[in-house]
Amino acid sequence: MKLAFFDEFRLGVVRDGAIFDVSPVTAEIPAVHPQDVLRTVIEDWDQWRSRLEAAADQGRGLPLEAGALRPPVPRPANIVCMAVNYMEGRDISARPTISAFHKTPNSIVGPGDTMVLPDVPATIFEGEAELALVVAKRGKNVPLAEAMDYVFGYTNLIDGSARGLPSGANVFYEMKSRDTFCPIGPFVVTKDEIPDAQNLSVRLWNNGELMQDFNTSDMAHSIARCVEFISSVHTIEPGDVIATGTNHGGLNPFMDGDEIELEVEGLGRLRVNVRDDLKRTWKRETRLDRQAQGQTGPTAQLTGKYAPR
Repeated sequence: MKLAFFDEFRLGVVRDGAIFDVSPVTAEIPAVHPQDVLRTVIEDWDQWRSRLEAAADQGRGLPLEAGALRPPVPRPANIVCMAVNYMEGRDISARPTISAFHKTPNSIVGPGDTMVLPDVPATIFEGEAELALVVAKRGKNVPLAEAMDYVFGYTNLIDGSARGLPSGANVFYEMKSRDTFCPIGPFVVTKDEIPDAQNLSVRLWNNGELMQDFNTSDMAHSIARCVEFISSVHTIEPGDVIATGTNHGGLNPFMDGDEIELEVEGLGRLRVNVRDDLKRTWKRETRLDRQAQGQTGPTAQLTGKYAPR
């Protein structure tokens, strides 16, 4: 099943390009925030699934474009992102050490929203194409063999980064947790609709040009291992989001006016815009382009505030 929030955060079931309003069924859920609705549905999915399916069967679908889609996971307790979790052509003996970091829930935006580049001295702004999972149930020290039982479903996620900020006590936090730096959506697709999440194509376009193109089979640490690791550090909760990492080769600068599209196979296409009031510019190239030229790292800023003098 594909679940989405739309308009004033009404819960919908998505089928064949249409969205069916099932919010009358969930109106009985005590909720301060739409996340409370989603968490309740996830926590007792065996009960809610049949009720949502019946409501969709009896309803009249609206074209997806008729309503404004919202972030499908609007305010998770935790957003945990895996760091350096793809092999990227490295020999298997060089598997990176497993590692992760948090993003603030305030960084979430949804389909059609705008990623806003802040007035900070970053050398470049990038967005990483990622498969993200939504946690099904509360867990601590989850065994590897049981880890996939803690996966409710999947969604697209773009991990925004303000790279090259001046070193500080926690520069990674400053780089990753900016408002709007976590676009997700357009749906949460339940795991039964994704036969093998470890073999999905991941593609990101910038203004229609394909920039990132890789497969989740290249993960250094599997989805199950990520769940095991994160739950060994802290308790995971229903509705939490875990982003599984990216292949860095296709990373490219995000600039004012860009339209970004991300599609993980089977999860629909997430479209967001980029705004930079400072109108900073960079050369249109990926890290792989630079590698082919014998250069390393991201491209340098060309114009605008904070450009090298």
